[in-house]
Amino acid sequence: MMEAKPKRRIVTENGDTGEDLVLATLIGNGDDVGPLVRHAFEMGRPEPLVHQLKNVAKKKEAEIEDLCKTHYEEFIVAVDELRGVLVDAEELKSDLASDNFRLQEVGSALLVKLEELLESYAIKKNVTEAIKMSKICVQALELCVKCNSFISEGQFYHALKTMDLIEKSYLKLIPLKVLKLVIERRIPVIKSHIEKKVCSQFNEWLVHIRTSSKNIGQTAIGLTASARQREGEMLERQRRAEEQNTGGLGESAYTLDVEDSEQDSVLKFDLTPLYRAYHIHTILGVPERFRDYYYENRLLQLKSDLQISYAQPFVESYQTFLAQIAGYFIVEDRVIRTAGDFLLADQVETMWETAISKIVAILENQFARMDSPTHLLLVKDYVTLLGTTLRQYGYEVGPVLDALDKSRDKYHELLLEECRRQIVTAITEDSYQQMVIKKEADYENNVLSFNLQTSDIMPAFTYIAPFSSMVPDVCRIIRSYIKGSVDYLSYGVNTSFFSVLRKYLDKILIDVLNEVILETINNNSIGVSQAMQIAANISFLEKASDYFLRHAAQLCGIPSRSVERPQASLAAKVVLKTSRDEAYLALLNVVNTKLDEFMKLTENVNWITEEMPQGPHEYINEVVIYLETVMSTAQQILPMDALYKVGVGAVEHISNSIVSTFLSDSIKRFNANAVSAINHDLRVIENFADERYHSSGLNEIYKEGSFRSYLVEARQLINLLSSSQPENFMNPVIRERNYNTLDYKKVATICDKFKDSPDGIFGSLANRNTKLTAKKKSMDMLKKRLKEFN
Repeated sequence: MMEAKPKRRIVTENGDTGEDLVLATLIGNGDDVGPLVRHAFEMGRPEPLVHQLKNVAKKKEAEIEDLCKTHYEEFIVAVDELRGVLVDAEELKSDLASDNFRLQEVGSALLVKLEELLESYAIKKNVTEAIKMSKICVQALELCVKCNSFISEGQFYHALKTMDLIEKSYLKLIPLKVLKLVIERRIPVIKSHIEKKVCSQFNEWLVHIRTSSKNIGQTAIGLTASARQREGEMLERQRRAEEQNTGGLGESAYTLDVEDSEQDSVLKFDLTPLYRAYHIHTILGVPERFRDYYYENRLLQLKSDLQISYAQPFVESYQTFLAQIAGYFIVEDRVIRTAGDFLLADQVETMWETAISKIVAILENQFARMDSPTHLLLVKDYVTLLGTTLRQYGYEVGPVLDALDKSRDKYHELLLEECRRQIVTAITEDSYQQMVIKKEADYENNVLSFNLQTSDIMPAFTYIAPFSSMVPDVCRIIRSYIKGSVDYLSYGVNTSFFSVLRKYLDKILIDVLNEVILETINNNSIGVSQAMQIAANISFLEKASDYFLRHAAQLCGIPSRSVERPQASLAAKVVLKTSRDEAYLALLNVVNTKLDEFMKLTENVNWITEEMPQGPHEYINEVVIYLETVMSTAQQILPMDALYKVGVGAVEHISNSIVSTFLSDSIKRFNANAVSAINHDLRVIENFADERYHSSGLNEIYKEGSFRSYLVEARQLINLLSSSQPENFMNPVIRERNYNTLDYKKVATICDKFKDSPDGIFGSLANRNTKLTAKKKSMDMLKKRLKEFN
C-alpha cells in the first residue's frame, strides 16, 4: 500500500494540465465554478469540464489520502464527507447533464430563432432599402403623373416647375436606370410640347387681340369724344360765366380734369396669354426667341391693318380703319407698361413710325379724292379723336395733325362751294317781300338769333320784318359755315385759330355772298321793289356781320368784347357797305328810269305855247304818286340813311332832268309860258319833297340837307328864266345868293333858246319895230354878257 502510493501521485501529477490547475485553484479558493460550468454547457463541451473535475477529484483524493495518513480519523470523516460529496457530485452531474440537455434543447430553438432573426434583419434592411428606392421612384412617377395632369389641364407653368423639380431633386436619385433614362428622354419632348401648346394658345390670342382691337379703339375714341364734349360744355359754361361776370376775369375758373386711369379701367382686355407665354418661354430659357416672335407677328398684323380696301368708300370704312389702329397701339402701350422688359420702347416706336407714315399717306390721298366737305369733316373729326386718344398714351401724333392742316384749304373750298349753292338758291328763290312773322318763336329764330332786331322791345305779332326771308336764310348758311369751319380747325395743329377762321369768314362774305348779291343787283331785270329789298337786306347782312364775328369768337373761346371794338370788325363789312351803296345806286337807277318814263318833258310839255298855264301838267301827278309809293315803301324797308338817299336821288334826278331838258338839242326854243308851266310842276315836286322830308322824320336827322335843297338847280334856273331882271345873274353878289348852283355855259345855252314871245309866220316883221320890254332887254343883255364871258 505504501509503495503504490507515490506511483499514484506521480501519475496524478503527471496528468495535471493548466486547466486542471485553474479549476483546482478555483475550487481551493472556494470560488464559484458555476460560470465555468455554464460556459462549458454553452459552448457545448461539458465533457472536458467533467474530465477536469474528475482530475481535480482524483487529486483531491490523493491529497485526502495523504491527509488521511496524517489524519486518519479526520480522514475517515473526510472520506465519509467525501463520499457524501461524491454523491452530491453525482447528483450535480446528473443535474448538469439534465440542465445541459434542456439547455441544448432550448439553445437549439434559440439558435434557429436567432438565425431566423438575423435573416429577418437582412430582409428588413433590403426591404427598407427597396422601400426607400421605391419611394423615390413613386415620388418621381407621381410628379410625372402630376406633370401630365398639369399639361392636360393647360397649366404649363406648374408642369414646368414640376419637371424642374424632377430634374433637380429626383432624377439623380432614381435607382432604376430604365426609369431614369425614360424620364431623361421625355423631359425635352414634354418641354417642346409645352412650347408648341403655348405658342398655339398665344397665336389664338394674337388672332383674338387683333379682332378685339377695333372694339378697344372704338371704346377709347368714344371716351375721348365724351371727354371732349364735357370739355366743350365746361368751356361754354366758363364763357357764359365770364360774360356775366362784370368784375373781369379771374373770379370764375374752370378746369378739365380727366383721369388717365379712366380709360384703363374701362378698356379691359386680357393679356394673360401673353404674360403666360412669355413667362413659360423665360422658364424654358428662350425669352429672346419669344420676344422676336411676338414683335414679328404684331408687325405683320400692323401692316395688314394698314391696308385699306378701295372697293369700299373710305367714308364708310375710316372709323373701322382708324379704330383698329388705335386699338393696336393701346394694346402695345399696355404691353410695354405691364410686361416688364418684354417689349422695347424702340420697337414700339418703329411700329408707330410705320403706322404714322402710312396713315398720313392714306389721309392725304383720300382727302384729295373727296368732294364733300361733310365727309372730309367726319374723317377729320375722327382723326383728331384718334390723335387725342393716342397722345394720352404717349404717341407723337403731330404728322397726322399736319396732314389735316394741309387739307384745311381743300375743306374750306368744298364748304365754300356748298354754301355758294345754298346762298344762290336762297337769293334766287327769294320773293323780295318783307318777311311776315306770326309767332314769337319765329321771331327769335329769324330775328333775335342773328341780332337783326331794330328795337329791344318785343314787337306785336303779326310782325312785318324790314327784310325778306333771304336774310335769315343766308345768316343760317353763314352760321353753319362758321360752325363747319370751327369744327375743322378745332383740335388741330393750331390751338388758337381765330385769325384763320376770320380770314375764311371774310372769304365767304366777300367772295360768295357779296358776289352773288352784286350779280343779282347787276341783273337788268331787277325791279324797284327788288332793288329796294336787296338794299334793305344788305344793310341787315352788314349788321349781321358783327354777329357772325361774335359767334365765331364765341366758338373759338375768344371773349366777345375783344371783337366788339370798331377796329376789330370784318373787312367784309366794308365790302357789304359798298355793295349796299351799289344796291342804292341800282335802286336809284331803276327809280330814275321810271321817273324818266313818267316825265318825258320833251313830249309832255309844249315849249312854245301861247297860253298861260293854269296849273301843273298831268304827268307830274303820276310822278308824285310814283314817288309817294317809292318813299312809303322805302320808309318801311330801308334804314333812314337809305331812305334819305333814295329821296335825295329822286328829287335830284328830277332837278337834273329839268335842267337837262332845257339843254337838250331836241328843244330848239321855249318861251315864258313854258317856263311858267315847268314852274308849276316844280312847285308840286317841291311841296312833295318838303312834306316827305318832314313826315318821315328826316328833318330831325338831316337838318341842313332837305329834299328841296336838291331841287335848287332847277329852281334857280326857273327863277332866272322867270326873273324880270335876268341880267343880275352876272352880278357876283346876286349870283352867289340866288344862282350859285348854275353854270355859265349851261345858262348861256339855255338863254339862247329862250324866246319871250312865239314867232308867227310874220312875227318878226310885225314886231320888228315894237318896243322891247325891260325883261327882254335884260335877257338880251344877259345873253350878250354871257357870250362875252364865254
